[in-house]
Amino acid sequence: MKPEILISVSATVIALASLWVSFTESRSIRSHNRQSVRPLLRIWRVRNFEGSRTGIKVVNAGLGPAIVTATVVRLDGEVLGEWDRSTYRRVTQGQPVRPKVSTLKQGVPLLTGQELYLMFLDDYDPAEHGWFWRLVSERLSIEIFYESMYGGENFRCVLDPREEAQA
Repeated sequence: MKPEILISVSATVIALASLWVSFTESRSIRSHNRQSVRPLLRIWRVRNFEGSRTGIKVVNAGLGPAIVTATVVRLDGEVLGEWDRSTYRRVTQGQPVRPKVSTLKQGVPLLTGQELYLMFLDDYDPAEHGWFWRLVSERLSIEIFYESMYGGENFRCVLDPREEAQA
């Protein structure tokens, strides 16, 4: 084989290998960039001592903002809709006290480190507000769908008393 052909083939192989390394490196960098701004929502019930705030809180413990894409609220297993004022009124209908509320609609961002009480009582008294704790700990289920600023991931966060009872 002539040296010119050997050199040409070697240069072509080296160029293709270099192209493959560049491609995999750029995929790795894109993946890293996405992970470096990934939101991580956690939702839980907070029950404090008498006279303090008690309710349902959502926290973005991730590294980037979480954009809410949808919410689903269930009361006693029945789907009521998204977490808005209308659903809040249905959840608290007939109760002696209306808890304070923050709604989550499509497109709402939860910033990194942000904590948001979805429904709460500031001056919780176990004797007077036992109905409220039963509502949030046994009857109410909230599911939040969200994504990062890149979009399309369809992350999900759930607070469901039925799953906790099985665990």
